[in-house]
Amino acid sequence: MNDRPTVRRVVSLVPSLTEAVAATAPGLLVGATDWCTHPAGLGVQRIRGTKNPDLPAIIALAPDLVIANEEENREPDLAALRDAGLTVLVTEVRDLDQALAELHRVLVDACGLPRPAWLDAAETAWRTLPPPVRRRRAVIPVWRRPWMVLGRDTFAADLLARLGVDNAYAHHPDRYPRIPVDELNATRPDLVVLPDEPYLFTPADGPEAFPGIPAALVSGRHLTWYGPSLVEAPAVLAAALG
Repeated sequence: MNDRPTVRRVVSLVPSLTEAVAATAPGLLVGATDWCTHPAGLGVQRIRGTKNPDLPAIIALAPDLVIANEEENREPDLAALRDAGLTVLVTEVRDLDQALAELHRVLVDACGLPRPAWLDAAETAWRTLPPPVRRRRAVIPVWRRPWMVLGRDTFAADLLARLGVDNAYAHHPDRYPRIPVDELNATRPDLVVLPDEPYLFTPADGPEAFPGIPAALVSGRHLTWYGPSLVEAPAVLAAALG
């Protein structure tokens, strides 16, 4: 006998999870953040940002489930939703394996949906990657004012490592350390990887901030989102990294 609660109304506080639910059962979504840009034209109520959600609006939507992430959302907000009687599922994503497992937990275990074909395709796309023909050491900024880079235990760095690009700050004690640009240059990386989100890096940022170091501008969605974009991410990122 299946005593799992029926989930018919979902509010997502995470862009990756919004896209994942929308690709699997779009009728479940009733609310999403202003940052949930995929899929385009998502017709649900917007509840502000990941860090400043409109709590009364979420409560008024009466969702059966609120899906969140321990990094992207603030615990006091999630606690307030729980105190209002809502069920909140909090994901943790530090690498690809964890992302795939959490997507299954959200979609299949929590929402009661059949495992989507795109999730199997994403797993296959990454599991069947050929070994990298070379390894490069890279600095991966995620913000410029001040300069912040990927540190330890990040999903994006794990994707890059699978493509042969090793994070120069993988062993830093912070996950997103603030490092002056002179110090970043002093590490003499083989490559600088510049995603177009959360900070919108442009081609000019590479030669301006990292003179003489090759720079690769990559899709932030394919590097940092865990959802349907994972299916095409290996090919998209590999092409951008060169």
